[in-house]
Amino acid sequence: MSRIGRKHIDLPAGVELSVNNGLVTVKGPKGTLTQEVDKLITVKVDGTKVELTRANDENETKAKHGLYRALLANMINGVGKGFEKKLVINGIGYKAQKQGNKLVLNLGYSHNIEVNEEDGITFECPSNLEIVVKGIDKQKVGQVASKIRDLRKVEPYHAYGVRYADEVVIRKVGKTAGKGKK
Repeated sequence: MSRIGRKHIDLPAGVELSVNNGLVTVKGPKGTLTQEVDKLITVKVDGTKVELTRANDENETKAKHGLYRALLANMINGVGKGFEKKLVINGIGYKAQKQGNKLVLNLGYSHNIEVNEEDGITFECPSNLEIVVKGIDKQKVGQVASKIRDLRKVEPYHAYGVRYADEVVIRKVGKTAGKGKK
């Protein structure tokens, strides 16, 4: 039996969940998200608790049971609190700044790179070397943060580039000059 799927989801205050022919809609203070749920999974709302049940015990159904429970939990968390990913820039002359609804990045190329905010995604720059990607959809926040990170991957010798704030960069040792054999 799916351990994740069996757990119920608590609805926080201000968040509403409705089910209509397999389409689950979650409304909250930060916005609205929808998700289609497979016919094998049944979503029941009981006051402030949401429970998912499955039609049979086949492996594929068990996997979907846990999947849809996790997706709904993320939707409820997203419309209530929201999600954010923090990125850190390291490098000589590298910087980020927000201009209107664009993020302008100077990452050592001959030109600046502009990243537009998508619907539901916002950028913040607390400093020139930090970027915060915010939104209500966990998948979209992670995807946009990953795209920004891929613009200049971290190189292992000086750790120049864009990385997640909690990412650990394994550094390599550079060459040592003047230590030849005698």
